[in-house]
Amino acid sequence: MENILYQIQNRVATITLNRPEKRNALNAELVNDLMHALSNAENDDSVKAVIIKANGNTFCSGADLDQLRAMQSNSFDENMKDSTRLADLFKKIYTLKKIVIAHVEGYALAGGCGLATVCDFTFCTPDSKFGYTEARIGFVPAIVMIFLVRKIGEKKAGQLLLSADIISANESLQLGLVNFVVEKIEIENSVLAFVQKMISQNSAQSLAATKAMLAEVQSKSINEALEYASRQNATARGTDDCKKGIQAFLDKREMKW
Repeated sequence: MENILYQIQNRVATITLNRPEKRNALNAELVNDLMHALSNAENDDSVKAVIIKANGNTFCSGADLDQLRAMQSNSFDENMKDSTRLADLFKKIYTLKKIVIAHVEGYALAGGCGLATVCDFTFCTPDSKFGYTEARIGFVPAIVMIFLVRKIGEKKAGQLLLSADIISANESLQLGLVNFVVEKIEIENSVLAFVQKMISQNSAQSLAATKAMLAEVQSKSINEALEYASRQNATARGTDDCKKGIQAFLDKREMKW
C-alpha cells in the first residue's frame, strides 16, 4: 500500500492518504490501497472504528490528472472498470461494519468530496472547502449522487451537484455535508476523543447492525421496513452483547465495551 499509511492504535485504524505532492488525488492505485486497508480494518477484531485523513494541505482533490487525460481516449469498458472501482470504494465505506470517520483539512473536491461525505461522520477545519465540481468540466457526479441524496436529501444534494460550487466549512455544516467544524489546532484531539467515546460506550455488534440498517431501510416500503426492523430487533435480543449490556444495566454497572 504505497499510497497510504495504515496504523492501529487504541482500537482505531487510521488510514492516511499519502500523495501530498498530487494533492492526494484519486487514481486506481490509491483506490485499491484504500479498499485493501478498509478490508483489513473490517476483518480485524481489534479494530472498532476507522479514521480517514490525509497528509499535506489538501484532503483529496478528486481524480488524478493522468486519469482525467486517460478518460479522453479510454474505451467505454475501460471507463466502466474505473467507474466501478470508485463505486466499490464508496459502497465499501458506506456499508463497512465499523464506524468510519473522515478527518478533513483543506480542500475536498469532486471524488474527494465524495470520499469525505460518504463516511459516517465528517470532521473538518474552518478553512476546509467542499465541492462537487464535476459539472465544471462536463462530467457528471454520478456515483456520489447515490449516497449524497441518502445523506442530505434531494433538494440539498441537487443544490451542491448542479451548482458545482465550492463551499465553506460552515456552509457544509449547515447543509449537513459535515458533522463538526473544529479549529485546526484541536481537530486531531477532537476526532480521537469522539471516536474513543463512541467505541467505549457502544457495542461493536450494535454499531454494525445499526449502520447496516441505515443503509437498507431507505429502499424498502413501510411494511417491508417494519418487517425487516422487527427481525433485526429480535435478532439483536439474542446476541451476547445485548445480554451482557442488559445485565450490566440491571446490575447498575457501567458497561465498558
